[in-house]
Amino acid sequence: MAVKVEVIGRNLEITERIRDYVNKKMGRLDRFLADIDEARVELAFVKSARSAMDRQVAQITVRGRRFLLRTEERADDVFAAFDNAIDKMQRQIERYKGKRGRGRGDGRSASEVAEVSPEESGTAVEPIIARRKTFEMLPMTELEALEQMKLLAHDNFFIFFNVEANAINVLYRRRDGAYGLIEPRVG
Repeated sequence: MAVKVEVIGRNLEITERIRDYVNKKMGRLDRFLADIDEARVELAFVKSARSAMDRQVAQITVRGRRFLLRTEERADDVFAAFDNAIDKMQRQIERYKGKRGRGRGDGRSASEVAEVSPEESGTAVEPIIARRKTFEMLPMTELEALEQMKLLAHDNFFIFFNVEANAINVLYRRRDGAYGLIEPRVG
């Protein structure tokens, strides 16, 4: 990579091994995107993280003439955090290149192709709902909802009617493995 990679450590000593590893991996990014002007890697140790698995943080910032891409990943090892961040950066670059490369390809400008907007024609634009899903909610307690969530293998969230609160609640799994409960109120 012709671009110099700036490696910064926060509450972490950047050893020669870490610096070489980062430079080697960052050097591969020019295969994905050639017009990178500046690259910055910030590695940090966050002592106050909720989980020991989130203490090592790797943040990568890549700048070019017309773009700025940033990723951040956490892990229990600085190399694992950096590897996850560089993989995520490669996916972001692919998305960026895809958006930039798409077009009509016929040489016409957008104004020539643009149709009359619905506001100009007097018709209202209705939002499109791609899918509707209904399900039956059985009244249950928070503990029953937690058990039901595990039985159904709903790893992220579970919506239920809370008998104790007489309201619909959302039970969700937090990053640290514990559970959280959302209790909506009408304001």
